[in-house]
Amino acid sequence: MSTYAPTSPPEFIKLISHDLRWALLKALTTSDHRVQELVTLINQPMNLVSYHLKKLRDNEIVTTRRSEADARDIYYSLDIGKLRTLYQTAGISLHPALANATFIPPQTKTIPPSRVLFVCTHNSARSQMSEGLMRHVAGQQIEVFSAGNQPTSLHPDAIRTMDALGIDIRGQQPRHIQEFAGQTFDYVITVCDRAREVCPEFPGERAQIHWGFTDPAEIEDTRERRRVFKQIAAQLTSRIEYFLVSLSERPGHNQI
Repeated sequence: MSTYAPTSPPEFIKLISHDLRWALLKALTTSDHRVQELVTLINQPMNLVSYHLKKLRDNEIVTTRRSEADARDIYYSLDIGKLRTLYQTAGISLHPALANATFIPPQTKTIPPSRVLFVCTHNSARSQMSEGLMRHVAGQQIEVFSAGNQPTSLHPDAIRTMDALGIDIRGQQPRHIQEFAGQTFDYVITVCDRAREVCPEFPGERAQIHWGFTDPAEIEDTRERRRVFKQIAAQLTSRIEYFLVSLSERPGHNQI
């Protein structure tokens, strides 16, 4: 009979198997959070939360950025793409057959009917791209809208960026968030730190979700601005696909 010498699991497995770090990852799977919010969510002291967040940051599973609304605040985000890569690499170390694990976007028919509202300040770029992307991916299963608390015109680079992905958002019109007052939404997702601070609650809202992105429209250099628009579109696509997977695979649907 063959015998196997004892070996240690990959460092990644050791990293995420810690109870507190696992709780942090779970908290960040849906929404970006500030450290004070994470302290409340997992009910642990600030020093412990900060210590374990640093461990996750050092391994590039969690990223940080300063809030647009208040530069003293730091938002923590989960890099799901990086997490998948590390998870798959760890699996390969156990058995090569696990190398074939790939992400499969959700089938439209498996997505439960929901109403989603994306919110940013001007409803000209980030939230408009989010609306167009989710409608494109989810089809008729999701009623998706976007709005802003200071709406302006649709940004040309938002149109250009979506055109490159085969998505036409020219028919989408910037709208003030007050136009939706009293309406029921399953999910309200803020994609702007400033908008998060002033976004009202809506009837039926199941979760407060925040995906923070810098405002690409504020970048003056044309080439850099278009690069950031493209980058944000890619990040939004990833977050929307994973969000829809979480909807389609959770018991009772609409629970996240």
